[in-house]
Amino acid sequence: MSSSKTVQKHREYLFPAVAMYYQEPLALIRGEGMYVWDDEGKRYLDAFGGVLTISVGHANPKVVAAIVEQVKTLSHVSTLYANKPQSLLAERLAQIAPGKLKKSFFTSSGTEANETAMAAAKHATGRDELVTLRHSYSGRAAQTLAASGQSTWKRLPAQVPGIVHAHAPYCYRCPFKLEYPACELACADDIEELIRTCTTGEIAAFMAETIIGSGGFIVPPPGYFERAVGIARKYGGLFICDEVQTAWGRTGDKWFGIEHWNVEPDLIVSAKGMGNGAPVAVTIATPEVADKYPGITFATFGGNPVSMAASLATLEVIEEEDLKTNARVVGNYLREKLDALKEKHALVGDVRGMGLMQALELVKDRTTKEPDSQAVLDVFEETRRQGVLIGKGGLYANVIRTGLPLNATKAHVDELAAALDRGLTFAAGR
Repeated sequence: MSSSKTVQKHREYLFPAVAMYYQEPLALIRGEGMYVWDDEGKRYLDAFGGVLTISVGHANPKVVAAIVEQVKTLSHVSTLYANKPQSLLAERLAQIAPGKLKKSFFTSSGTEANETAMAAAKHATGRDELVTLRHSYSGRAAQTLAASGQSTWKRLPAQVPGIVHAHAPYCYRCPFKLEYPACELACADDIEELIRTCTTGEIAAFMAETIIGSGGFIVPPPGYFERAVGIARKYGGLFICDEVQTAWGRTGDKWFGIEHWNVEPDLIVSAKGMGNGAPVAVTIATPEVADKYPGITFATFGGNPVSMAASLATLEVIEEEDLKTNARVVGNYLREKLDALKEKHALVGDVRGMGLMQALELVKDRTTKEPDSQAVLDVFEETRRQGVLIGKGGLYANVIRTGLPLNATKAHVDELAAALDRGLTFAAGR
């Protein structure tokens, strides 16, 4: 049992479903830059960034100042009134979003953003059916749970009709037992047969994460989105690009992850990193889609001026400090370190990711690729002892996920890599 009174009260008064990491869970009380502190005074490198949410460091001075000033000025008005921070943020997003995306709908979470996008696509097309990906995660509401492609998230009733799941572009575990590029993107081509056999033949949208996050940072190969989106549009579908985890420079060089592919979404959804921890999400659509969304609608906390101010400040920091470039440079350095760990440790079956969104998939045997979820737990415990916090994911719970803030340095990468090295050594010896 944990000696932390905060953890004890968590266990006594919160739903058991509100799960925590580690055998003895942590209670965090303070954060600054790349680091957080627990209630016993120990410091940790936050190498998961609050699940890729802390973009510019904990308690970033510019973001904090914007939040404080806005709270002192106007903290809440609801969407029944316009407010300046909301209008300014919507204007800024229209300037940086790819393609013809222009109009925003603000909410408080990625779940709400995806629900908004799915509803908007259905209204815009007059159709009900959606194609999503296996291994994906879309949120915790009924429709977004149904859209998710992992059984572990579907223990609650989540069988909303009208959603079919395409094969994920999971090259390490190709469902067709092929290798890229000889596969000729069979996973994308299979979407056409899926639509023709498992839907009415006319869909509302194809919805996909740019990089499948909870599923273990699955990165589609070059050409995948061009092929998949082309097929979806052939059958009347829009493209909903889920950038909840991948936007705001996370993948390096670009504001949005999808900009690494030659496609333009009809809708983008995002959350997490845009507010550096403030509860905020957005659905951005083309005018053609947004204008068909039926009125009147309402979101109590959508466009909240405090969250809007936090987001504006976060984007300013990313731009002024050129953190999109830093994500590429430091992300490439991290990738080199992780590739070296793969060479050293047989537990590492695959290394993948983009920018500062990198993962290790652990296996018992590289030939059979049998997942090793216990090794992940062992690495977790040892990296914690080393003062580093990491994340996990994947359908088989065998993927270590990292998401350092975008202003991380190579020194922070060295600290992370050293802890992972110790963790993998510990896991191999168990």
